[in-house]
Amino acid sequence: MSNRNPDGLSPALKEQLIQQALQRRKQRSGLSGAAVDELLVVPDIPEQHYRFQLHPGYRQIRLINDGAEKLGIRHPYFKVHDGNAGVTTQICGQEYINFASYNYLGLSGDPRVNQAAHAAIDQYGTSVSASRLVSGEREIHRQLERALAAAYNTDDAVAFVSGHLFGPRDLILHDALVHNSILQGIQLSGAHRLPFAHQDWAALDAILADQRSQFERVLIVIEGLYSMDGDYPDLPRFIDIKRRHKAFLMVDDAHSFGVMGSTGLGIREHFGVAGGDVDLWMGTLSKALAGCGGYVAGETALIEHLKFLAPGFLYSVGMAPPLAAAALAALQCMREEPQRVAALQARSALFKEVAQDAGIDTGSSMGYAILPAITGNSVNAVKLSAALMTHGIHVQPILYPAVPEKTARLRFFINCGHSEEQILETVKALRDEMMRL
Repeated sequence: MSNRNPDGLSPALKEQLIQQALQRRKQRSGLSGAAVDELLVVPDIPEQHYRFQLHPGYRQIRLINDGAEKLGIRHPYFKVHDGNAGVTTQICGQEYINFASYNYLGLSGDPRVNQAAHAAIDQYGTSVSASRLVSGEREIHRQLERALAAAYNTDDAVAFVSGHLFGPRDLILHDALVHNSILQGIQLSGAHRLPFAHQDWAALDAILADQRSQFERVLIVIEGLYSMDGDYPDLPRFIDIKRRHKAFLMVDDAHSFGVMGSTGLGIREHFGVAGGDVDLWMGTLSKALAGCGGYVAGETALIEHLKFLAPGFLYSVGMAPPLAAAALAALQCMREEPQRVAALQARSALFKEVAQDAGIDTGSSMGYAILPAITGNSVNAVKLSAALMTHGIHVQPILYPAVPEKTARLRFFINCGHSEEQILETVKALRDEMMRL
C-alpha cells in the first residue's frame, strides 16, 4: 500500500512544502515561528460548506425524492423523448398524446423550418463564434429582427440572451405572478423591486401615486399570457397607468405571441393597441417560433442601447444561425397560415369548456393554450400525471414551491394539431382519474 495522505502527497513531500511555506511567511511578515504556525492553522469549516451532498438545496431535493419513493410515487421529470415533441411524442418507444410542450403552432419539426435551419448551417455553420458587436453579425440575424419588429409594429428589434437597463436609483414594479426569469433579471439590475397583486392595476396605480417621485426611471412589468394560470392582463389599463405616471411598460409576450390575436400576433393584436403603446415588448423564440433565445422590440433608441450596452448581448456569442433561421421561417409560416392560430384557439376553448363541464377546476385560465387542472396538493398532481401516462397521455405536474401547495396542478399546453377526439379522450381520462383520487 502506498504511504500517502488522502491529498495524494507523500509525508516527506508534504512536510517539505509546509516548511517552505513557513519560511516564505517568515520572510514576508517578520513574525516568529510560533506566530506563523498560527497563521497556517485551517479553521474548523462545517462540512456542508464544502460538500455538495450536504448543500441545503440538495438535501431538500433528496428529502422530497425520498418521501415520494416511500409513497410509491415515481419521479415525474426528465423523461427522455425519442424525437420531436408535437401533438404526440415518443417516450421509451411508446407514443403519448402530448400536452407538455410549448410547440403551440406545431412548427417545431415542420419541414420548412427544418430546411431553413439546414440551409443556415450550410451557409454560416453552427456558430458565429463571436459576439455580434465584434464579428458575429450575420444577415440572418437582421432578417429575423426586421420580421419581429414588423410583427410588433415597432422601429426595431434585437434577438439576444439577456441584459438590463435599470439600476439602483430606479424602481421596477411587477405583477406578483411574473415568471422567475423576470425576478432574476430585476435582481441582477440592482433596481428596487415592488410587486403588486396579480392583475390588480388599481393597486399598481396606488403604488405609483405614492412612490413614483422617489425614483428616476420606473418600469412596470406584466406578462401577455401568464404561464401557470393561462390568464392575461387588461393591457389598455396598464398602458393608461404608465402614461399618467410617466413610467415605462414592459410586456413579456413569451406565451401570448403565436397564441392570442386573430393572426397570432399576441396580446397587442388581441386588444388592438399600437406597437408604440408599450415601451418594451419582450418575447421568446422557443415556443410558437420553434427556436431558442429571446428578443426585445421597441423604439430605435432602446434597441441601439441594448446592442451597445446590454451585457447579455455585448459579451455573449451571437445567436446560432440555424436557430435564427428556424425562428424566422416559423414566423413566416405563422403569418402565412393564420388557420394554425385559429385551430389552436378552437382546441383550447374546447378543452376549457369540456373540462369545466366535467367539474375540473381550470382556475383563472382564459382558454388560450394554457389549461391548468387544479389538484389541491402536490402528491395528487404527481399521482394524476402518472395515472394519465397509463392512458397514453403525457402532461406534467406543477408542484410547490412553483405554485402554492393548495393550487398544485397539471398544466396542459394545447397544440393546434390536437384533434377534438384527443381533447375529449384526455378530459374523460382526467375526470375518471381525478374521481379515483
